[in-house]
Amino acid sequence: MFPQSGKSIIFDTFPDPTDTWEIIETIGKGTYGKVYKVLNKIDGSKAAVKILDPIHDIDEEIEAEYNILKALSDHSNVVKFFGMYYQKDVKNGDQLWLVLELCNGGSVTDLAKGMLKRGDRMDEAIIAYIIHEALTGLHHLHINKTIHRDVKGNNILLTTQGGVKLVDFGVSAQLTNTRLRRNTSVGTPFWMAPEVIACEQQLDSTYDARCDVWSLGITAIELGDGDPPLSDLHPMRALFKIPRNPPPTLYQPELWSDHFNDFICKCLIKDFELRPNVLDLLQHVFIRQIVGRERILQKQLMELIDLNQQIGTTGKTRYRHDCACLISSQNSVTEQLQRRYAKDQIYTYVGDILIAVNPFHKMELYSPQMYIGAKRTANPPHIFAVADIAYQSMVSYNADQCIVISGESGAGKTESAHLLVEQLTVLGKANNRSLQEKILLVNNLVEAFGNACTAINDNSSRFGKYLEMKFTCGGTVVGAQISEYLLEKSRVVHQATGEKNFHIFYYIYAGLAERKKLAHYKLSDSKTPKYLFNEHIKLGPDIVNNTFYKEQFDSVEQCFKVIGFTLEELGSVYSTLAAILNSGDIEFTSVASEHQTDKSNISNIAVLENAALLLCIRPDELQEALTSHCVVARGETIVRPNTVDKATEVRDAMGKALYGRLFSWIVNRINTLLRPDTHLGEDDKGLNIGILDIFGFENFKRNSFEQLCINIANEQIQFYFNQHIFAWEQDEYLNEDVDARVIEYEDNRPLLDLFLQKPMGMLSLLDEESRFPQATDQTLVEKFEDNLKSKNFWRPKRVDLGFGIHHYAGKVIYNAAGFLSKNRDTLPADIVLLLRSSENQLIRKLVTHPLTKTGKHTWSNSNSGDTGTGETTHHPRESTNMRTQTVASYFRYSLMDLLSKMVAGQPHFVRCIKPNNDRQASKFDREKVLVQLRYTGVLETAKIRRQGYSHRILYTNFVNRYYILAFHAHKEPDASPETCAAILEKTKLENWVLGKTKVFLKYYHVETLNLMVRQTIDRIVLVQAYVRGWLGAKRYRKILEKRAQSAVAIQSGQYVVTTSSQNYMSLQQKLNEIILAHQINPANNGMFVKGQAVNGFAANHQQSGKSDFFDLKVCRTPRRTQQPKTLNTPEDSTYYNLIHVSLTTSIQYPGKLLDVDDQYYQGLPTSKSTGAIAGDRRTSLTRRASLERRQSIEQRRSIERRQSSARRQSSDRRQSTADDNPYDYRKLLRKTSQRRRLIKQYRD
Repeated sequence: MFPQSGKSIIFDTFPDPTDTWEIIETIGKGTYGKVYKVLNKIDGSKAAVKILDPIHDIDEEIEAEYNILKALSDHSNVVKFFGMYYQKDVKNGDQLWLVLELCNGGSVTDLAKGMLKRGDRMDEAIIAYIIHEALTGLHHLHINKTIHRDVKGNNILLTTQGGVKLVDFGVSAQLTNTRLRRNTSVGTPFWMAPEVIACEQQLDSTYDARCDVWSLGITAIELGDGDPPLSDLHPMRALFKIPRNPPPTLYQPELWSDHFNDFICKCLIKDFELRPNVLDLLQHVFIRQIVGRERILQKQLMELIDLNQQIGTTGKTRYRHDCACLISSQNSVTEQLQRRYAKDQIYTYVGDILIAVNPFHKMELYSPQMYIGAKRTANPPHIFAVADIAYQSMVSYNADQCIVISGESGAGKTESAHLLVEQLTVLGKANNRSLQEKILLVNNLVEAFGNACTAINDNSSRFGKYLEMKFTCGGTVVGAQISEYLLEKSRVVHQATGEKNFHIFYYIYAGLAERKKLAHYKLSDSKTPKYLFNEHIKLGPDIVNNTFYKEQFDSVEQCFKVIGFTLEELGSVYSTLAAILNSGDIEFTSVASEHQTDKSNISNIAVLENAALLLCIRPDELQEALTSHCVVARGETIVRPNTVDKATEVRDAMGKALYGRLFSWIVNRINTLLRPDTHLGEDDKGLNIGILDIFGFENFKRNSFEQLCINIANEQIQFYFNQHIFAWEQDEYLNEDVDARVIEYEDNRPLLDLFLQKPMGMLSLLDEESRFPQATDQTLVEKFEDNLKSKNFWRPKRVDLGFGIHHYAGKVIYNAAGFLSKNRDTLPADIVLLLRSSENQLIRKLVTHPLTKTGKHTWSNSNSGDTGTGETTHHPRESTNMRTQTVASYFRYSLMDLLSKMVAGQPHFVRCIKPNNDRQASKFDREKVLVQLRYTGVLETAKIRRQGYSHRILYTNFVNRYYILAFHAHKEPDASPETCAAILEKTKLENWVLGKTKVFLKYYHVETLNLMVRQTIDRIVLVQAYVRGWLGAKRYRKILEKRAQSAVAIQSGQYVVTTSSQNYMSLQQKLNEIILAHQINPANNGMFVKGQAVNGFAANHQQSGKSDFFDLKVCRTPRRTQQPKTLNTPEDSTYYNLIHVSLTTSIQYPGKLLDVDDQYYQGLPTSKSTGAIAGDRRTSLTRRASLERRQSIEQRRSIERRQSSARRQSSDRRQSTADDNPYDYRKLLRKTSQRRRLIKQYRD
């Protein structure tokens, strides 16, 4: 038994932990402190330590946990306790260390959530096993008078051997006897039992150990559903709901067995007096199902834990993703990388820097969609996350970005660059799908021409490549551009033992052989070309019959076509490559001359003719250019013969020059075809994300001039890394008065001065020696030794042409043989003039244009991509820059150009690590990896990322970017320290510092802030969308209302027209009856004669077949110029004339149209027998017609009065909103109004 609580512990009596334990990494947080992984310095064992800081505020809790652990940790289901330690720290406060068993399998909550995230759920048997083990541990506590009071998934930990452990006894209760109850309300809200919650308000409430049973029931639900009940509520709200709600159940009980549901029901009986105890639950049928299966279930649990850690879903995983979280040591970082590598977790973060260990086999790790817009810590480390961070930074900051991939040869830089381009293309969402395909194929094409197999890497980059992907300001990819540096042209004519030429030569040989076209390009199917010859390679089985080469040839040809090269250009490329191979087979023999000088002659003329044919030049001129050269002396041109060695040198120089310029032309052509469209406009200046893929550090058995240039380039990249990560950051600490620890690092600036300084740097001395015709490689080495006074340079003994350099990555011994000739790299003017006469346009173009300071060609007509002659006349010496430029000078300017591109963008670093020299999968050489970690500065980087501030942002820029997080969007505050502090406090970030003019942030702060900004903008956009939708719906309802009103108005007009027309038809019938009844003689009527004009109207419709001109269509108003039908009676003529007069004059309302006093009737002749009778009948009928007309008028006016109100109310609205109405109702209404007036005139 343990001592009673309440007595103070004398902390000073505990030993100092630093003598025994070393902190390795952070694991998580407990109730009152952080938890770390520690290493025992004595026996090398590992444990977990909970550091309580400060300790004086929680003495009672510490004492209780200490007593429980000391007395009860000997049980298999309770975490083991290794002791308590006390570390006195006057500056930071005293610390108490509780050293516990390391449970590296994570919590059961992590396991359940990880399975649900993968679309799976935990098997009931596994749940029963975990609950059984937890019940066993609780039973051990209860019989020893202890209540845990905080049972939950995160306090049930797992070991990798499938063990289940209860942890965290900070709030546990110790009882004096088994019947005593407690009345303190403590615990985690969602798992607290109702009786424990009741103690907060009801002073007489108590509880016993069965409160742990309730919590275990909630944990059982958590294992099934992933979260406890009410987890979507605020914790205080949950405390209010738990006592009042019915006992919770699984979210979908029907998916689980009756036994599991019944077990939960038993655990969650609200009246704890009726609730079973732990011992009773151990006999429940759900728990009893595991009897006899414990070993099997334990093994299954181990497999689940292992799978969960591989996928990286555990929150407290053993091998963390970020080395910056470690208290770094060489062994701890190396061990972490090794164990992650063994689980195919090849990516690891060091702050914001990615470490990528080459797996040496194809891997399908995760989906690109996982990393789009996701927080860096939300997913396992991956190269896709680097691409996404660079892309989001570009769009958010409207600034160019640069991704620097570094590492030694064979570390996987090229493959990493492929993945970056792939992900950036997905993020850019090119409007033109063909553009996206072209960008993805660019790397494949240039690598076929620029990569080769070396002794340590089957696909080694033999040139530097800086790929710039072009984006709009909105983030849409619109093009790409490649900058190539330092192609290893010497590989065309010579390869070291065990190495090969550039890939494209093998691809084209196998591909042309497959298509039976070797003879067309004058290539032999039985003899290996000299430039491809290797004692380990045979032409037949190793080249011609190589299936991989054939497939790659088809792939390269497809790349050419998709990117946009024409068939003519493709044929010229093949011819040039074949010409290089054929020219390499030209052999020379020595011929004695009459002047006793050495001459050379070509022994295989047929090969010469093949090469000349492919170059489209004359064979005799090619022979002359190879075997002789011209010298101008005192104004005279002297032709001198070449020796065999000189002729061979000229032949090889021609091959190297043709290949180097062909490669440069292909890159330029790609840039032309992938250049962004010009229609983007000046407002969209565009943004870039650059990807640097440069040859890695090399150290072979024999290192020559090429290795020196490659390693100097890597020194420059390492210097840039050091400046950005260490030097510039620490300089800003001093300038801004920020208190930060100074991190020491290896500065390679002295090495760069050794190489690049003028005039006494190594490259300057090499150029100086190259200008002396009589200089030799021996004199060059001696000059180095005399002038290079540095601890990083030495001369090894017993090596005549050797010298050593202590690079940042280690010591390298170089052999200076051939340094001078390689540095001069001259192309004779005779060869240049000869190739300019070629009938092949591409060949002429390759030797016409001069070289820039970086060794590149100034291509004319590059905008159009023309492959024509480009007849820019330059002197042959100007085309080669033979007098002023050397390879070393080209190299120097290339480094300056590359560095200027990199400095222009915000850098992101990817460090590639080579795990072994044998290129074997799953093999991890700790010593080799440790060496790479040392010279790349990974350990120092982890320290400065943990202790320093990687992001320094001016107050103005910080406020402009993030003010929306703390202030109203329409009110931008002043850029002051107070404003910045208010924003950071609002976001609840910690560990930031304000300098004089800048905000200093940790590497993870910026990502968090950017994510908050995106979320805020998304919410704003969502609100705007709702408001716009509401306004649109409101406008739509108005339009519908206007349509309805217009339809009513139109229908009203139609009703009036219809009613009036009916009245007109009735009136017409009455008038016809009057006219027919009177039988009026038209001969006496001087106003109308049948077939003649009446008042200007042509009576040309007498054959219409209709008897009455009043038979008009309803709702149709006749035009004023419309001609009437033929009038057959004087009455017709009189009536029509009166209507016509009324239409052509003002509107009238004649009172007596057909009255007996009318002038017309008074002038009519009468009959003695019928005149009086006709007059009486006419008067009677006319009066009746007049009465009916007046009744019709009154009826129409009554209808108009009822509608007048509605028309007046809507007229103003129609006038004010007419511009918004998609339908012009005013025209319809005007037509209706005109129709009404005409109808009224007809009626009157």
